Amino acid sequence: MSQHFWSDPALPFAESRRAQHSRACYRPHTHPTLSVGAVDQGHSRLTLGDAAPLALQAGDVVVIPAQRLHACNPAPDEAWSYQMLYLDEAWLRALQTEGLAEDPGLRLGGPTLRRSPACHRALVALNAVLFSPTAIEEKEGALIDFASVLLLETERPAETAPIWLEGCLGLLREQCAQPWRVAELAAHAGLSRYHFIRTFRTHTGMTPHAFQLDCRINHARTLLRQGCGIAETAYNLGFADQSHFQQAFKARVSATPGEYLRNRKTED
Repeated sequence: MSQHFWSDPALPFAESRRAQHSRACYRPHTHPTLSVGAVDQGHSRLTLGDAAPLALQAGDVVVIPAQRLHACNPAPDEAWSYQMLYLDEAWLRALQTEGLAEDPGLRLGGPTLRRSPACHRALVALNAVLFSPTAIEEKEGALIDFASVLLLETERPAETAPIWLEGCLGLLREQCAQPWRVAELAAHAGLSRYHFIRTFRTHTGMTPHAFQLDCRINHARTLLRQGCGIAETAYNLGFADQSHFQQAFKARVSATPGEYLRNRKTED
């Protein structure tokens, strides 16, 4: 069994956990936070209070409110892999309040089982960001984005791109090295953080920070071609360290900055 925990003092409203090949069993217990659990592999049994156990399988997502007695354990003689996200309900309700006037489909109800591939993918994608060395702005944006998936009861129909979007995209392109917080960008658009990040992703397919990261990498390619050093490029574009720059670059170019430069020299 292997397991890892994530938390950050800058984002005190969230904590996450990933466990692989676990056979550990738990007594019925509660959490002071809303818990979101996803089964990645294997089977498990969820018990809520005195109710009969509910069989869970890979791809299932369970949402359990704070202070609700529960236990989730592997099926007999099996190991399972899972992810758990713990979110402060006060933070969630603040997001809910921000978005109520703009999106009446919000909810935060009782325990629910969601056999939704989209919800499972969203939690996996969120944890990939949280457990990475990426900037705090991206992690905050990813948490808000996941909360919108969690809170939204139904998907809204496609909408025409709002007039503020092009200005926001231009701002991120021109000032891609600046560590923009979601609240700052939402204020530029005159929206709540919740509605801003959902609308942004609807029309671009990514969160604001992911879009900004793309802009940074595109600009990095230009700087590298112009002779700027790898370390200097990482610094100029606001990366926390050279390792994060290398990782982000390779994820989008399928080559490290050094490989990119060497291949270009070979072609030249």
